[in-house]
Amino acid sequence: MNCNEGKGLDVQQVCNQESNSTLDPQDPEHPQIKEGEQLVVKQEDPELPWIKEEPEELCTSEEGEQLLLKEETDTFMVTFDESEHEPNRDQLLSHNSPAPESQHQGGNDNSCKTGKSKKSLNCDTCGKTFQYECHLTKHVRIHTGEKPFSCSTCGKCFGQKSGLETHMKIHTGEKPHFCSICGKGFSQMINLKTHMRVHTGEKPYCCSTCGKTFSALSAFKTHIRIHTGEKPYCCKTCGKRFTQQSGLEHHMKIHTGEKPHSCITCGKSFSRMKSLKTHMRIHTGEKPHSCITCGKSFSHMMNLKTHMRIHTGEKPYSCSTCGKRFSDLSGFKKHKMIHTGEKPHPCNTCGKRFSDMTNLKAHIRIHTGEKPYCCNTCGKRFSQKSGLYMMLMQHYRRYLQPRLPTIGVAERHNEEGA
Repeated sequence: MNCNEGKGLDVQQVCNQESNSTLDPQDPEHPQIKEGEQLVVKQEDPELPWIKEEPEELCTSEEGEQLLLKEETDTFMVTFDESEHEPNRDQLLSHNSPAPESQHQGGNDNSCKTGKSKKSLNCDTCGKTFQYECHLTKHVRIHTGEKPFSCSTCGKCFGQKSGLETHMKIHTGEKPHFCSICGKGFSQMINLKTHMRVHTGEKPYCCSTCGKTFSALSAFKTHIRIHTGEKPYCCKTCGKRFTQQSGLEHHMKIHTGEKPHSCITCGKSFSRMKSLKTHMRIHTGEKPHSCITCGKSFSHMMNLKTHMRIHTGEKPYSCSTCGKRFSDLSGFKKHKMIHTGEKPHPCNTCGKRFSDMTNLKAHIRIHTGEKPYCCNTCGKRFSQKSGLYMMLMQHYRRYLQPRLPTIGVAERHNEEGA
């Protein structure tokens, strides 16, 4: 996909395509298809779109429900989306035999009653038009929030049966599709095809605003929210909003205090596995990210990106109050609290509040008596690094003071002898 030619994908264009296909429930020559498989139709009848299997991509939403992804010039995939119609997946689309009138959904995801196909069914909420009643019924669930299919293991509910079937593989651990290059397993073939782009470098999704490209539609859709400012996921406890479901789930652990991932070396716990993996590099000393300018290495890619701004002089964060600019986000956030007076970190012992977590940790040592900083000269310990620094300066002065007069006398003696 060439962004420069103005072909950047629009989210709605990618995710909301409709196919006008006709189903044949009677023809015995048509092979049966299991639930969840892709339906492939060769275009010989001009009334039918050419539907092919390659290349397609199917992503899974936060609820595990399948969404239509890939867009090509003259091909597209028949997949199953709540906002679109869904054919009877127990039978194959036909183009060789005489087509029946049509099928409409009764009351479930498994069948549609036979009837005349007319694209004249409108959604009362948004006005979207559908050809079959079963497709309209599933679309309406987007507005009503109805999720009639529930997981018998964990109770999670879904708007489509296909979403439930995909979700069940989480519990069974079934991963029948393996990458031939690295051996990684996947529960769905489409996820494997998306993964293969890691090896091929293919990035078919292009942002029409900034030109950035992505290999997965889910990442593309999340990126678009940077430009739109959309944050659809809201914390019910504090009201904070997020662009991704994963961001909200991670945030919720702040309120619950859940930290399921523990370091086997020091016992420190983390709410995310990614944070634990980064922390482990403290013990292993691993610093896989190196600066190509000065050679300095970092354990985390974000730290390298921030460091690179020293060389480039880039300061992308600007204070809207005073205009001061910053190269790193953490420094920018701390600065903003000067203007707002915000002190979000309270001491649980005395209630004193701090704008910076580092200052709170230093303060807590007053209550705990912890003194982690030790002077190698005299052995005295300090609760703060500044205390250790002051002690080292005292030792330095004591070391230099008796030597200064001697040095001066020796220099004068040498001058007189000359």
